[in-house]
Amino acid sequence: MNGLQGQAPEGGSGGASPRERGYRQAARMAVRRALREDLAGYGDLTGSAFAGDGLARLVAREAGILSGGPTLLETAHQVDPGLTVEVFIRDGERFAAGDAIAELRGPLAAILAAERTALNFLCRLSGVATLTAAYVAETAGTSARIAATRKTTPGLRALEKQAVVHGGGTPHRFGLFDGAMIKDNHVAAAGGVAAAVDLVRAGVAHLHALEIEVDTLEQLDEALACGASIVLLDNMDTATVAQAVERVAGRAVVEVSGGVRLERVRELAEAGVDVISAGALTTRAPWIDLALDLEV
Repeated sequence: MNGLQGQAPEGGSGGASPRERGYRQAARMAVRRALREDLAGYGDLTGSAFAGDGLARLVAREAGILSGGPTLLETAHQVDPGLTVEVFIRDGERFAAGDAIAELRGPLAAILAAERTALNFLCRLSGVATLTAAYVAETAGTSARIAATRKTTPGLRALEKQAVVHGGGTPHRFGLFDGAMIKDNHVAAAGGVAAAVDLVRAGVAHLHALEIEVDTLEQLDEALACGASIVLLDNMDTATVAQAVERVAGRAVVEVSGGVRLERVRELAEAGVDVISAGALTTRAPWIDLALDLEV
């Protein structure tokens, strides 16, 4: 085990990358909201009755991939800066059932108050990372990448997108602001693919790639004629996806989405697509069973 001593001071970004700093900031804000929800300014009416110090171990009840480490550090720090956390498994690392992931030491009342908030984040985010890894494993030997979508829990997008990364996937665009994607409702509003492209291109900088979602091979041809950098094949069966890849012939990045379940990933990857995006990574991920066991 690679034990790390961890607390989460407000300015503790060190030499972290911009993405890592953003991840820690997102954890800080999410934990603050969660503790406000759970403690509501009154504190823990039950746990506050317990005096003295204690030790608690965060233990895995089943195998998985860890995500959400900064939320554990933040929860401990925000509940009581006197709590110390020793981390044995880092984000993106696998653990087996029975493995100790971390230890918390300090006031018993603080450990008890932090327990549920910390577990809620870690169980949820580790579930996303673990399911993503299963999707990624199905692409072995192909060039396809697994990507997330914007189907995320409101307020937790940065953490859930990072959990996808911890599972070996890619986050896709973060929001509406960092990528232009023309979808079915844009096409309907404009009256056609070409008209939608003209409208969007008029307001998008030249550095931004343009992705166009298509439902049919005819729409695909229209999107290619419009110079799409990326085409998104939406809710197509695998045979049609293979035909679409042949038609694109390397002229654009090919992404497939819609109804992507784990059992379909292999056949889609073998059809030759570049990206497989799945809302299921965040909407259908089961929580990983983790527990905080107190030793006094």
